[in-house]
Amino acid sequence: MNQLKIISLDGELVTESREVAEMVDQQHKELLRTIRSYIGILTGAGLRSLDFFIPHTYQDAKKEVRPCFLLTRKGCDMIANKMTGEKGVLFTAAYVTQFEEMDKQLLAPRPLTEKEQLRASMRLSLETSEEVEVLKEKVGSLEDKLENQMTLDYGMQRRLQRAVGARIYQVEQDDLARRKLFRELYREIKDRFGVASYKDVRRQDLQSAIQFVEAWIPRRVA
Repeated sequence: MNQLKIISLDGELVTESREVAEMVDQQHKELLRTIRSYIGILTGAGLRSLDFFIPHTYQDAKKEVRPCFLLTRKGCDMIANKMTGEKGVLFTAAYVTQFEEMDKQLLAPRPLTEKEQLRASMRLSLETSEEVEVLKEKVGSLEDKLENQMTLDYGMQRRLQRAVGARIYQVEQDDLARRKLFRELYREIKDRFGVASYKDVRRQDLQSAIQFVEAWIPRRVA
């Protein structure tokens, strides 16, 4: 018994009726007659016959166009179920095996050609480049956020406190008066930089805050 030839037609695995006829040792015209009778029954029952048998043609030795059918797996099942004896068993074994082999071939990963490998490499490079650009944008956004939104850490707060203390002690000798000036200076820092507490001064404004403190003059002195 010859090996059954399976082909893929628009994603559907099929075999030709001539292949089936030769395998089961039957004249092709007889198999066509049987298939047409099955199609009539399926159509009469409102079933889709194309799920089993697909009308097709071929050229014979004289280059004349002849009718045939392409059989799906379901079509082969229907033919096999009506056959008895050794031929039916062998045909069933053959088409089941060949359909499974073809399934495996279609599902197996196909080695890429040199051109496809080059395209894949270029596409990967482009995707990587785009990802790097996106990452740069995110890093830039994060840096901007850190620069514009982060407030003073503990060490920066201490620097500003020391600058305030140094300025107060520079302009006032009386301890009682110094307490009032501390409150006054911290209030003006909050007003100058628009914050609820000197601790909320933005990191990028620390140097400006220190310069403001160093140049500050108490209102009573001014």
